[in-house]
Amino acid sequence: MNIALLIILAFLLLSIFLGIRSSKGKDMDLEQWTVGGRGFGAIFVFLLMAGEIYTTFSFLGGSGWAYGKGAPALYVLIYITLSYVLSYWLLPEIWKYAKENKLMSQSDFFVSKYKSPSLGILAALVGVVSMIPVIVVQLKGLGIIVSEASYGAISMSEAVWMGAISLTIYVMISGIHGSVWTAVIKDIMMVAIIGFLGIYLPIHYFGGFQPMFEAIDAAKPGFLKFPDQGLSVAWFISTVILLVFGFYMWPQVFSAVFSARSGKVFRKNAIISPLYTLMLLFVFFVGFTAILKVPGLVGADADLSLLRLSIETFDPWFIGIIGGAGLLTALVPGSMLLMSVATLLAKNVYKEFAPAVSDRHVVRLAKFLVPVIALIAVYFTLNGGETMSALILMGYSLITQLFPSLLFSLKKNNPINKYGAIAGIITGLAIVICITLSQSTIGTLFPTLPQAAKDLNVGIIALAVNFIVMISVSLALRKHAVQLEPKSINDI
Repeated sequence: MNIALLIILAFLLLSIFLGIRSSKGKDMDLEQWTVGGRGFGAIFVFLLMAGEIYTTFSFLGGSGWAYGKGAPALYVLIYITLSYVLSYWLLPEIWKYAKENKLMSQSDFFVSKYKSPSLGILAALVGVVSMIPVIVVQLKGLGIIVSEASYGAISMSEAVWMGAISLTIYVMISGIHGSVWTAVIKDIMMVAIIGFLGIYLPIHYFGGFQPMFEAIDAAKPGFLKFPDQGLSVAWFISTVILLVFGFYMWPQVFSAVFSARSGKVFRKNAIISPLYTLMLLFVFFVGFTAILKVPGLVGADADLSLLRLSIETFDPWFIGIIGGAGLLTALVPGSMLLMSVATLLAKNVYKEFAPAVSDRHVVRLAKFLVPVIALIAVYFTLNGGETMSALILMGYSLITQLFPSLLFSLKKNNPINKYGAIAGIITGLAIVICITLSQSTIGTLFPTLPQAAKDLNVGIIALAVNFIVMISVSLALRKHAVQLEPKSINDI
């Protein structure tokens, strides 16, 4: 075992130790396991939400897209920054309603707002299906980090299995408490490592940022601007809009929101967090440096660019430090994702069909489901060839279909009823799934459309149809919905 792997192993053991320590002395009931007893302040909530945002995708996928796609990679920086503007108004409203009604999951929110357990089950299933690609991203990132840091001694598949087992143990022991304590170390490490790599590598290899971009432009003319078709400006704008709407639709983000002590923490974070997003620029700088220094990585291998360049540049002990930081970027969001999926299935699907079971039974079932979900994610990790970015975009296209019904639910007099919400979500999902499975694009389906229309992100088309169907069905069944409106939550 080389020094790099020993350092990565030390980070893993430290994370597990923190997970055990964080849960010590606490009765890990459902509320403690999933939302930390709603007692986290602004700093912990910031770190938890940053943990969901700055994942292995930011660490490896961001540099991979800069390496493989050039200018279109900037969509990551733009959509995250704009999402914080939305959070300033959106999250305090969600937190306030959840606290008043003692909600513990995103699905609970839809059930309570629309007084419809069926909509809650649908939202839970949408969340589960959407989060699987994101869990795959974390496992894939873990696999890449361990495999590359071992200098080939450990294969990618072996590394994925090791990562899945570690993640499962970590989640089952600590719940959200372990995630938040590990997030403290993760964010310190990530800022230091990414900041250093993003500044040092362009200067080391090119003498500065401007010479680096001049060298790339000379070697690959046009690579640093948007292409005329495909990942064009139309794709960029539609993708940014889609991702801004979907940014806070993830169930694990709702869990982080519910864990806050006060609604004011979100407005503080909305002011500070965009500055934190600038760190992604340094991730891109690493990817751009790798273009000319480690050429030949194509397709999903582009995600290897950061580690391949680092291995060519630094000694093994520093690769271990980089790998340790990368490990934490997978561990924190991966644990939140696994916990959220397990909680949704146990509490918002199983318990709807067995309402008499106790919360303690639900916790036991959720913990039992963690390894099952991890196994499913391992299967897709080892049998899929998509890049991290493609997987993230697929998940976003699915989860964003919840946004229209959530947005209208915040209105005092919501014109949307449960029938419209369900019909809109199902229609949006059907469009995304059909186009994804057939590997079609707007351009292949409608070849006579203008190029800008053909380049639109398919998720934004599905979202528009979702919206139209939601409004139409709500208007058509308005009288029926009023007649069946329960008088209280107990009538559901």
